[in-house]
Amino acid sequence: MSSEVRLKITEIFHSLQGEAQFAGLPTVFVRLTGCPLRCHYCDTAYAFHGGEWWSLPQILERVAELRAHDVCVTGGEPLAQRSCAALLQALCEQGYRVSLETSGALPVAGIDPRVSRVVDVKTPGSGEESRNLYGQLQQLQGQDQIKFVITSRADYEWSRAKLEELGLGKACGVLFSPSYGQIEPRELAEWILADHLPVRFQIQLHKLLWGEVRGR
Repeated sequence: MSSEVRLKITEIFHSLQGEAQFAGLPTVFVRLTGCPLRCHYCDTAYAFHGGEWWSLPQILERVAELRAHDVCVTGGEPLAQRSCAALLQALCEQGYRVSLETSGALPVAGIDPRVSRVVDVKTPGSGEESRNLYGQLQQLQGQDQIKFVITSRADYEWSRAKLEELGLGKACGVLFSPSYGQIEPRELAEWILADHLPVRFQIQLHKLLWGEVRGR
């Protein structure tokens, strides 16, 4: 393991996973700095800039100190840093169950196959719909998930159409999540039920518990 591998880190913290298949489990979050997107609903804009350079051994040491089996690498957009793949591999080799939260605007190929990739398909309401790399969604497998953050009824209709058009949900799970503060969760739940969609309704557990608090 090379100490020359360095990543710019905004924060490393211990919390409950609030999203996707491991929701509710104690998790160490490694939040990388930087993102090439500017989604209207972004709740981690503080990770766009700043941060500090950490070596790979330093990151692994801090993760071990926080004593959790699950580790989530997030951002910002973690794949905007070339060394993210090396970090993911190193975490897997340490025996952690590792997940990656990525926008889907950057290639997910080449990621260690042990990593659970949670790929956020950008809806029109995000303002970054044009950045989606739809072709790579077909590369996702059983341990991966595809997420749509829904900001409005129009976003819901668009996401439902993409679900059918791209044949999503056959190889991996699909999440529909209400954008915090933009749409009532109950509304989205009722739309999903009315249309019998084969998706998982998701609500951000950490925000129900703590609100929009950094490091949670």
